[in-house]
Amino acid sequence: MLKIEVFPENAHVTTRTIPGKDNKPPRTIYEQTAYAYLGGKFPVEMKLSLEEGQPAYVAGNYTIHSSSFVVNNFGGLELKRFGMLIEPLEPEI
Repeated sequence: MLKIEVFPENAHVTTRTIPGKDNKPPRTIYEQTAYAYLGGKFPVEMKLSLEEGQPAYVAGNYTIHSSSFVVNNFGGLELKRFGMLIEPLEPEI
């Protein structure tokens, strides 16, 4: 299971604006910093994409929600390019 952690200092939404090209309007990106445990010595910093108005994930441990996966045209499992959701991990006993 992939563990994703949001630290207290990253429990907020960060916005950035990408200028428009070819007469297209600028686009605002909403994201949050988190860390993925990929099996190395340290977690790897990553960005969680958020929808406009979506609240930031609170500090804690998460895993990828099953709705974030799709089966591609070749029958393989893929992570959705957009709209990935995470859900809290159950605390270890």
